[in-house]
Amino acid sequence: MTPEQATEFAETFEHLVSSVEQVLLGKAFVIKLALTAFLSQGHLLLEDYPGTGKTSLARAIAQSVSGTSSRIQFTPDLLPGDITGVSIYDQHSKAFEFHPGPVFANIVLADEINRASPKTQAALLEVMEEGQVTVDGTTHKVPNPFMVIATQNPIEQAGTYRLPEAQLDRFILKASIGYPDHASTLRILQEVSARAGETILKPVISPKAVLELGSLSRSVHVDPSISDYVSRLVDATRNSDEVRLGASVRAAIALVRTAKTLAAASGRHYVIPDDVKVLAEPVLAHRLILDPEAEFDGVTAPSVISQLLLETPPPSDRQAV
Repeated sequence: MTPEQATEFAETFEHLVSSVEQVLLGKAFVIKLALTAFLSQGHLLLEDYPGTGKTSLARAIAQSVSGTSSRIQFTPDLLPGDITGVSIYDQHSKAFEFHPGPVFANIVLADEINRASPKTQAALLEVMEEGQVTVDGTTHKVPNPFMVIATQNPIEQAGTYRLPEAQLDRFILKASIGYPDHASTLRILQEVSARAGETILKPVISPKAVLELGSLSRSVHVDPSISDYVSRLVDATRNSDEVRLGASVRAAIALVRTAKTLAAASGRHYVIPDDVKVLAEPVLAHRLILDPEAEFDGVTAPSVISQLLLETPPPSDRQAV
């Protein structure tokens, strides 16, 4: 990536953020995280309360990239075929015809993913990893670009199926939207006559341009000292006394991938330590399994990451650039 390409990337990224922020007021940082995951060809896990704008976020991103979006409400009786689609026998053609499920969209919102059975969860996570579904021996590709935004409610755990750690590892980022601040709430109330679902955003870029931006972000320079910093940070999660299971190699790769995208979004053609620091908690925290005694003492995964960032010295600016 050249400096000129980095500047163009940052301008386009900012236009996307501004577009989505018309619907999700006052949440620029969360929008940046979601777009970073999207352009890094990853998936996003949102753990948040009802009514914070999760569906609006998914729809706004899809409209901004001139893509399609769908929403799947996960329930205990949801079947894998309800997500991927099914083959139905057509009496006229005397052949089975495939009817695509809601997963065939650019942005798929998996609402309350932990309410469905593990078998149904696995069906969605297979699509996330492979980018395709196989029904009756026939493979069907999902649209490209493709991102799943899965949500979980942090309060109600009754009747839910907790996502296993191996499945949590499939999400490149985990974030929380949170409630809007006072000023944003006032703006929302003033515009309450217009339903959020009726807001239609003008496309900023095309799906093809999204793929080109994603390919461009992968060409961002990562100095060996930055790679060493990421490796030491991931190793620190494994050696922490408060952590029973640390971050995987997939987590390290995810941290580098998203750091590249964030660097380009900041107008740079190279990654700096601050890119890694900003993304360390969203990328690593949900992948850690804490020691039960540490959890009992009130230790959280984000607090562990914050402490490890203080204890792990970053490379100097001269080395990183």
